[in-house]
Amino acid sequence: VQLQAYGGGSVQAGGSLRLSCAASGSTFNNYAVGWFRQAPGKEREFVGVIIWSGRNAYYADTAKGRFTISRDNAKNTVYLQMNSLKPEDTAVYYCAADNCRGVHWSPEEYEYWGQGTLVTVSS
Repeated sequence: VQLQAYGGGSVQAGGSLRLSCAASGSTFNNYAVGWFRQAPGKEREFVGVIIWSGRNAYYADTAKGRFTISRDNAKNTVYLQMNSLKPEDTAVYYCAADNCRGVHWSPEEYEYWGQGTLVTVSS
């Protein structure tokens, strides 16, 4: 499966962005999809994950209450809605997918990755 993440940009603190992760090449509804981010000089960090059906999503503490992951399997797309953005949310955001019915928490567990989209939050 090929993934393409898009929707990043520059926003002021307190603003919102919605990232999209579009998939092609396989039946997407069999895949758990995670979002990760990587700030300059830092390791890639887990943001959240949504299971194959979209019924459940799980978030890092830094994302809880502000970010929401959803998916539209008919459109082969997963979304990351980010609200109340903070300067510390500035990073390149990646989506990743793995063919599993559960969830994965670490980058090493994902087989497919999108190219990343940059989110910049200014104070």
